Amino acid sequence: MAGRIEVTRTISIDEDELSEDFLRASGAGGQNVNKVETAVQLRFDARASPNLPNDVAIRLQRLAGHRLTKDGVIVISAQRHRTRERNREDALARLLELIRQAAAPPPPKRRATRPSASARQKRVDEKTKRGDIKRGRGRPEHE
Repeated sequence: MAGRIEVTRTISIDEDELSEDFLRASGAGGQNVNKVETAVQLRFDARASPNLPNDVAIRLQRLAGHRLTKDGVIVISAQRHRTRERNREDALARLLELIRQAAAPPPPKRRATRPSASARQKRVDEKTKRGDIKRGRGRPEHE
């Protein structure tokens, strides 16, 4: 049986739910760049995961953005590091952080407030004062 990866205190996923593909990383890499497959594509099927609560899975798919395929699979590519192991760790850490963001409770709804009567009066007084200043500018009137 595969191990479990703890995401939060209440959510953990099976290692079986993750699949990895290795490919050659692009960019500079010296002699190894054309022969060693160090880049990692980590895949996680958010829709089919039995360990994610439904609301978390929905938020996760929304957060994934362009990393989400039409089938509901999240694909995270990692090629920052020179070694396969570090790229695997990086991809897994990024996936877990994404799931943690989706599992966080949504912020409370904003409650609309109204300015107080004194604040409204102060605003009107300042507008009147500013208008008086502007009216005092310009050419003096001839009598």
